[in-house]
Amino acid sequence: NAGTEADVYISVYGERGDTGSRQLLRSQKSKTFLKGQTDIFAVEAVHLGCLYKIVIGHNGLGSGNGWFLDKVVIKDPVTDLDYTFLCHRWLDQGQDDGNITRELPVTDASTFPGRQELELKREKTWAAEKWKFQKGITLQFYNRLTHGFICLYPDSRVDALGDKKNKYGKVFSMWMHA
Repeated sequence: NAGTEADVYISVYGERGDTGSRQLLRSQKSKTFLKGQTDIFAVEAVHLGCLYKIVIGHNGLGSGNGWFLDKVVIKDPVTDLDYTFLCHRWLDQGQDDGNITRELPVTDASTFPGRQELELKREKTWAAEKWKFQKGITLQFYNRLTHGFICLYPDSRVDALGDKKNKYGKVFSMWMHA
């Protein structure tokens, strides 16, 4: 239920003005604003210069009008620049903070210095850690307070008391010298 059937509107703001509120119509997809879908729209406007924010929302009409918006990317055909506006929130009167309109500032390299390095670290961390989430894996964590192991079993059981004599549990000490 992350998509919406409501009418969606956007206002784009740049250093030379704004577009005013525009309904997003005529996507390249036959059904718009579906869960997990990327919709592409052409919005005609005078060149606004460098973009700094958008206001996006919907009219709240229709069944299932709540909408989870991940992000908006605007491609400027004059400068060939992409402007990204991260949202990752609900536009829904019954979810999150209840707002159906969001004001989103532009996300650029100065907002997230080292963003590419951060994404690369995230990918490497997931590659190293994803084995923990495979079917049939039991995870154990050492509890320093009880000196036992907390076990998360594949069948969703949790042993939070921690058996001190668990033959599979091992305690590792790590010392760092600076």
